[in-house]
Amino acid sequence: MTPSRLVPSRLRGIRLLVAVGLVAGLLGACSSGPSVPSLSSGSVVPASPTAPPTPARSPSPTPMPTPRYTNEPDPTLEALIPDSVAGATLVKPAAADFAMTPGDIGAAAYGELGLRFTTLAIAYVERPRATSLYAIRVYGEPPTTKDLEPYLATAGRYVGIAGLHPEAWTLTPIGDHLAWVRPEDNATAAGTMIYTWATDGYVFLLIGVDDTINRALLAALPGEPPPTPTPRPSPTPTTSGSPGASGSPTASASASPS
Repeated sequence: MTPSRLVPSRLRGIRLLVAVGLVAGLLGACSSGPSVPSLSSGSVVPASPTAPPTPARSPSPTPMPTPRYTNEPDPTLEALIPDSVAGATLVKPAAADFAMTPGDIGAAAYGELGLRFTTLAIAYVERPRATSLYAIRVYGEPPTTKDLEPYLATAGRYVGIAGLHPEAWTLTPIGDHLAWVRPEDNATAAGTMIYTWATDGYVFLLIGVDDTINRALLAALPGEPPPTPTPRPSPTPTTSGSPGASGSPTASASASPS
């Protein structure tokens, strides 16, 4: 055999060996994976593990309001206060001109309700300085005048009456307003009266020694109308022949001799 014929034969042998090696490698790679169990009769396939249920989250509590120690201008609230009543001029300083805030009067005088005070307007009679008014806007559910009952003692102490007891206040209709009213205390000037009431998302606190001015200012501000009294049932009229009819003038006249 000549060398020229041996070379192609050798090349073909090498190529055959390489091809066989590649096939063997592929088969080995396939057989190296995880074995799959046969589904013989009666065999049970294990179930895949179930993830534990996610616990339900409890709702987070609603945050409580906090006192507001800033006071922004509130033109609508300020416009409720008249310029004068009963011949007396009311001084109405702008919100930027006094240091008092809704949080100050709210926390000191109106407890939990005061946490919802948002803006404050004040007014007073300067000469003589006989009347002071605090007008407050409340956010959330509008309070009623009756809702102010738990805060009467602290509201009175806030405007300078010491040793005040809630029993001294009375819920009184004044014109077309319903208000809590408190007369003078031993620590106040003679004739001092305090009023507090609520309506339409506002709370008002008023103190003064001239009750003519007090009541005129109260009437000029928004107010909660008093409850309508329940009408009394009218008496049932008697008719002739009914019991008691003999006592009527007609029955007496017919019984008199001719």
